[in-house]
Amino acid sequence: MSIADAERSGLPKEVVTDENIKKIHKLILYDRKLKLNEIADTIKLSTERIHQRIHEYLYMRKLCVKWLPRELRFDQKQRRVDDLEQFLKIVKRIKPKFCINM
Repeated sequence: MSIADAERSGLPKEVVTDENIKKIHKLILYDRKLKLNEIADTIKLSTERIHQRIHEYLYMRKLCVKWLPRELRFDQKQRRVDDLEQFLKIVKRIKPKFCINM
C-alpha cells in the first residue's frame, strides 16, 4: 500500500506564476476600466482565478468602474493632504463672500 498520490488524467492544476500576475497588472495599469471577462479572455484564465490574483496578489479592488489599489502609497497620501490644505486655504479666503451667518 502506498501513501503517494497516483497521477490522474485531466488538465494540470494552474499555479500562481509571477508571469501571470505581471500580465494582469500590466493590463490593469494600461486600462483601469477593464472588466474581469476581458482580462480573463486575454490571459486565458477563468474570471475566478483573475479575481483571486487581483485581490490577493495585487491588493486591488474595483471601485466606480476602475481598479484601484486598496491602500494608498505614502506619496499618494501626502498629495491628498497637500490638496486638502490648499482647498482649506481657499475656503477660508472666500468664506465671507458665501457664508454670512457663520
